[in-house]
Amino acid sequence: MTTRIETPSTAEHEGHHGLEAEFENVPVPDSHRRSVFSVSAVWFGFPMVLTSAIFGGTIVYGLGFWKGILSILIGNLVLFAYVGSLSYLAGKTGKNFALSAAETFGRNGAKVVAGFLSTVVIGWFAFQTGLTGATLETSLGWNATLLALIAGLLYIGITFIGIRALTVIGLIAAPLFIALGIVAVVIATRTDGIGSIASFQGSSNATVLSMGAAITVVIAGFVDSGTMTADFTRWSRNGREAVVATFSAFPIANMIAMVVGGIVVAAGAAVDPASNGGDFLPILTEHGPVLTVLAVIFVFVNLGSVCAHCLYNGAVGWSQLTGSTMRLLTIILGAVGLAIALAGVWSHFSTWLNLLGIFVPSIGAVLIVDQLITRRATRRAATAFRVQPFIAWIIGAACAYMVHHWAPQLSEAIVGMVCAAVAYLIVEAVLPERLPRSVATATTEIEVSEKTASDAEVSQ
Repeated sequence: MTTRIETPSTAEHEGHHGLEAEFENVPVPDSHRRSVFSVSAVWFGFPMVLTSAIFGGTIVYGLGFWKGILSILIGNLVLFAYVGSLSYLAGKTGKNFALSAAETFGRNGAKVVAGFLSTVVIGWFAFQTGLTGATLETSLGWNATLLALIAGLLYIGITFIGIRALTVIGLIAAPLFIALGIVAVVIATRTDGIGSIASFQGSSNATVLSMGAAITVVIAGFVDSGTMTADFTRWSRNGREAVVATFSAFPIANMIAMVVGGIVVAAGAAVDPASNGGDFLPILTEHGPVLTVLAVIFVFVNLGSVCAHCLYNGAVGWSQLTGSTMRLLTIILGAVGLAIALAGVWSHFSTWLNLLGIFVPSIGAVLIVDQLITRRATRRAATAFRVQPFIAWIIGAACAYMVHHWAPQLSEAIVGMVCAAVAYLIVEAVLPERLPRSVATATTEIEVSEKTASDAEVSQ
C-alpha cells in the first residue's frame, strides 16, 4: 500500500498544450504513475554518460586499476543506499523533492534547501553543455562555442517536453553508450590484451591519490540530482519499484560507465588522462568515418541525457518554489545555464565538485533520518520553518569541510552524511517539539497503519 493524494488542482495540469502533466505543485496521482521499466529508463540513462567515464578514468589513473575499481564500487553502493532511501519515500508519496523537503525543513525552510539544489543542478547543466562543445573540439577540431550553443538549445527543447522525453532519451543513450564503450575497450586492449590492465598501478601525476577522495568523486558526481531523486521516482507506483529504478542507476549504470573509463586509462589508450580521465571519444574518431559519425551522435545524445535530467530537476524545483510551471522555468533556467556554458565558466569544474561533496550529502541524510528512520515527519504538525534540520545540515557540512582540508584520506561525502544524521538525532532530542494533542493521541494509530502498509507493500 502506498500513500497517494489526489487534489482538485491536479486537473488543472492536464492537457497543457497537448503535453503530459508534470504535477509540479502536487503529488503525482495514481492515474499517472508509471511502470518500473519506465522510471528505470529515466534513471538508468542518466549516469551512463561520458562524464562518468571521465571520472572513472581519473580515479584509476590516480589509484591504479584494482584500488580504483574498489573505490568506484564503494561509492556507487553508498549512492544506492542514499538515493534508494530517498526514492523509496518518493514512490510512497508521489511528492517531488521540494514538497517532500517541506515536511522536514518546514514550508519556508524547504525553499532554502530546494532553491539551493535547484540552482546547483543548473551548474551541472552548464558544465555538460560546455563539455559537449569542448569534447568535439578536442576530438575533431570543431568550434566549441557554436557546438555548445546548438547543444544547449537542443537540450532545452528535450527538457521542455517533460518526463516522457527523459524516458525516451534514456532508452537511446544507455544502449548507445554500451555499444560504443565496448568498441572503445576492444580497440584500447587490442595491442596488449585485457590482462595488462590489472597490473596498472596508477600515476604519481594524478590529483586523486586516496580512496577516500576517489569515493567522494563518485558520490559527488550525482549527489545533487540523487538528493532530488524524488523529481524522477515520484512517478513510481510504490516505494519498492522506486528503489528498483534507483538500483538500475547505482550501481549498475554508473558502474558500467566508470569502469569503461577506467579500462581505457589502464590500457594506456586515453588521451591526456590527467585532465580528461577516461574520455574514449578520441579512440572512436581515430578509426574511420563510420565511428566518427556515431561518436558525434553519441556525444549529443549521451550528454544531452544528463543535461535534460539536470535541467528538469532545476525547473521542477523552481516551479514549485515560484508557483510557475516547469516548462516556463525550463526556458528561463536553460537560458541562464546556456549563457554560463558559453561564457566558459563551466570549466571551473573541480571547485564545483568540491562544493557538492561538502554541502549536499548532509541534506539527504537529514531527510532520511526524519522521514524514513524516525518517521517523525508523519506525526508533525505543518510549520513554516524548522531550525533543527538546518543545525544538522550545518554540522554535517562543517565536518565534511574539515575532512576535505585536514583528512583528505577519508571521504568527505560519507563523513558529512554520518555527522548530519547523528547531529539531527541529537538536536531532535535536545530541542524536542511539542506535538498538538490531536496529533500525539493519533501517533500509535499512525505507526500501526504505517507498519501495515509497509508489510502489504512487501507482500505485493
